[in-house]
Amino acid sequence: MYLDGNTRAPAREEAPDILALLGDHSTLARGPGLRIEQAADAASLRAYRRLRHEAFVREQGLFDGHDLDDRDDDPRTVTLVARDPAGTVVGGVRLGPACDGPDIGWWTGGRLVVAPAARGGRGAGAALVRAACARAEAEGVLRFEASVRAGAEAFFRRLGWTRVRPVTVAGAPHVLMRHPIGRIAAQAAAAKSALGPLLAALAGQVPHALGGPGFTGDDGAPVPGSDVVAACDAIVPSMVERDPEWAGWCSVLVNLNDLAAMGAAPAGLLDALAAPDAAHAARVLDGLARAARAYGVPVLGGHTQLGVPAALSVTALGRAARPVPGGGGRPGHEVRLTADLGGGWRAGYRGRQWDSTTSRRTDELRVMLGAVAAGAAAAAKDVSMAGIAGTLGMLAEASGCAAVLDVAAVPRPAAASTGDWLTCFPGFAMLTADEPGAPAPPAGPAASAVCGELTTGRGVWLRWPDGQVTEAVGGPVTGLGTA
Repeated sequence: MYLDGNTRAPAREEAPDILALLGDHSTLARGPGLRIEQAADAASLRAYRRLRHEAFVREQGLFDGHDLDDRDDDPRTVTLVARDPAGTVVGGVRLGPACDGPDIGWWTGGRLVVAPAARGGRGAGAALVRAACARAEAEGVLRFEASVRAGAEAFFRRLGWTRVRPVTVAGAPHVLMRHPIGRIAAQAAAAKSALGPLLAALAGQVPHALGGPGFTGDDGAPVPGSDVVAACDAIVPSMVERDPEWAGWCSVLVNLNDLAAMGAAPAGLLDALAAPDAAHAARVLDGLARAARAYGVPVLGGHTQLGVPAALSVTALGRAARPVPGGGGRPGHEVRLTADLGGGWRAGYRGRQWDSTTSRRTDELRVMLGAVAAGAAAAAKDVSMAGIAGTLGMLAEASGCAAVLDVAAVPRPAAASTGDWLTCFPGFAMLTADEPGAPAPPAGPAASAVCGELTTGRGVWLRWPDGQVTEAVGGPVTGLGTA
């Protein structure tokens, strides 16, 4: 049994968590015939609250009169109930944001209860805990916790929870437990972890490979003996196939952002397009041409091949007298995110791709592209498919550092959950590292804020308003090492 760590009861400061209500804790599988669903009507909520009243007020004597509190009145609170084969509510749990104010992706679970007749070997308690974890992750939560009675620690450990620290609730020993959420690490690993091993041979055999000394793993590559910076990105073939216009737009977007992260002004684009037929190729080129016009960057040429599976790659050329490296950060540097929060989720890519660029004017797009060059930070990275947190890990790795990200300070659109925003591909977002107190870069409509720092060690850590720090990425993101 677990309750909210910040429960405010009418008669007592806190209520102890009574896992004994769950009966046989060794039965962790979901029992036959149980159905877990959100309490979607008043009758379901009343049934759940009756179970709470019977358990916490009458059976355990934890509250005087009732166990309702302000979390029950918070519209953000989600209540899940367990129903038996007859449809009767036999248990429930609530979960929601841990703090008042904006939801920053830190939730707590509580008021877990199972009816006496459903306790024992049916696994209702375990099923409710698992459902609460799944729902929290679906809501973009990155920190999910509960205070549990000391004797219940083993039960939660078997469900995959980890111990944080001992706490005292209403004079009774408890343990703060945390459900591990590996969303950021998984995203970073899927997008970037193969790079180091894959490119090791190339780096060892070809002069100036991977950007050359000081620029290994950067968003673009300085061309030796010149002020030219080149960047090349391919679009995922499935996206080129199913959404050709958007793929064409994004091929320009991602390459110009790569140049911008190096502090380079764009000079032109080259495209290499493959398509099953001319009609499909025309749709890709339409999106590419619209983006090139919007950014005011010429398409210098390229290559087109028909009668083959869809594929698209674009190379961008720019100029920078002093390219900004991704690995120029040092412990003690402040981390800043500069991001365009306008627009919204791209249709068909909710939670994965944020589209702020298609609604911007050319002057707005160009001033954002020039932000890194104007700010002259020590290090910069364009937020890539690894997401904000994963890309910060890449900057830290190239700089030989670790990074701490202040979750509440990260500029974020209201329409995006913390989990989605830290792992999605944004339209325009730059991470920079520089000495403390460095001014914000001129970035037009983009928001900019210091939201962390580089430190000794490795990996990426999330810092929360209560001072707690949780691991986001445990080690190197790419395996390419320091720049």
